[in-house]
Amino acid sequence: MSRPQSIPGTHLFDGAAAMKGYALNKMCYSFNSAANREAFKQDEDGYCERYGLNAQQREAVRHRNVLELIAAGGNVYYLAKLAGIFGLDVQDLGAQQTGLSKDEFKAKLVAAGR
Repeated sequence: MSRPQSIPGTHLFDGAAAMKGYALNKMCYSFNSAANREAFKQDEDGYCERYGLNAQQREAVRHRNVLELIAAGGNVYYLAKLAGIFGLDVQDLGAQQTGLSKDEFKAKLVAAGR
């Protein structure tokens, strides 16, 4: 089986990415619990350590940057839970992914009829 072609500017979430991001995605899944979201807010570094995040993942968390988190093996479905803790919504994520401001991204959606 051949590896799919890459899409410029896109990180393919395949088996290798899933293995790379396992700790990060597991941590994000834990945020289904309000108690875990609060524990993260109280001691972000300690919480990341508890789940075994690597240096790249911890740096991406500190930067609050979804693209860095995806590059570190994060799956956007799980990352949405972490983004919520940061006060980011889906439009913030779309803006980061497209390199636009949130207002520019919203205008683009309106222009596209969505």
